[in-house]
Amino acid sequence: MKIGPYTLENPLILAPMAGITDRPFRMLCREQGAALAISEMVTSQKHLWHSRKTQLRLDHTGEISPRSVQIAGTDPVQMAEAAQFNVDNGAQIIDINMGCPAKKVCRVMAGSALMRDESLVADILKAVVSAVDVPVTLKIRTGWDRDNRNALNIANIAVAEGIQALTIHGRSRACAFKGKAEYETIAEVKSHINIPVIANGDIVSPEKAAMVLKQTSADAIMIGRGAQGRPWIFREILHYLEHGKKLPDPGKKEVILLLNKHLKSLYDFYGEVAGVRIARKHIGWYCKHLFNQSVETNSGITAEVESFRKKINNVESAEIQLEKTIKFFASRGRLPAA
Repeated sequence: MKIGPYTLENPLILAPMAGITDRPFRMLCREQGAALAISEMVTSQKHLWHSRKTQLRLDHTGEISPRSVQIAGTDPVQMAEAAQFNVDNGAQIIDINMGCPAKKVCRVMAGSALMRDESLVADILKAVVSAVDVPVTLKIRTGWDRDNRNALNIANIAVAEGIQALTIHGRSRACAFKGKAEYETIAEVKSHINIPVIANGDIVSPEKAAMVLKQTSADAIMIGRGAQGRPWIFREILHYLEHGKKLPDPGKKEVILLLNKHLKSLYDFYGEVAGVRIARKHIGWYCKHLFNQSVETNSGITAEVESFRKKINNVESAEIQLEKTIKFFASRGRLPAA
């Protein structure tokens, strides 16, 4: 699959997720097989560009090409300026957010709320594409709600305005992340447009990835929540797509090495105070995916995991958090994968 001049080495993409797909997590997922990892959403509001949060989101030190940055906003001029600003700071692909269902985003008519105003969608896409000399991609949902699915209309606008790839999450804005994603709309859009289509939503296993690719005929798939606490899902899916069988679960030693690397990268990137706090949610996700299946074989493991999580969430020292986390994972008899 190509996005402008960039040929992706496989059809697996890490979704942009606010507060999650920071540089440490993007680089980790790329190492585990993701062909592209899209940054957290960067606002189009100029007065926030020099805040610590935005500056961290603009940090691409050490990332390999292509580097994709997602921008969000409602004003065509501001979105064009945001695109230029991010290209100047290292972005090689600009992704436009029209898929976020969060209330605080939709309340200002950004994210998936934009799908209600197709004229404004066209204006924003035109402005951004005209403002930069890098490929521009777009992420949308199926529509505003189940009775108003206009993904195909938006897709046709995107093609007309020069968008070079389209990601569709298989839910409406009203669905948020509830219920099951549907892929029929993605398949319909794919059959009507001639730019790459990326399917997104509920892809949490190699088998599901293969099914979605087959059902939608999409050019690639985008994985979000399925990678939380399980960054190796990309290599698992890639192996399954290439060989038709699953990889063995990662061994304890490998998981511990990966976890150690991930936590240390968070401390280095954010500093100790913020790094420790951000690491807590990642530790929780690793626990969730690695120990969920062990309830039947060891009835006490859930209580142990919960006790560990409560204790680790009260730790403020990076050294102690890392030490206690590695010790806990190392003490397990085995590490069952999700």
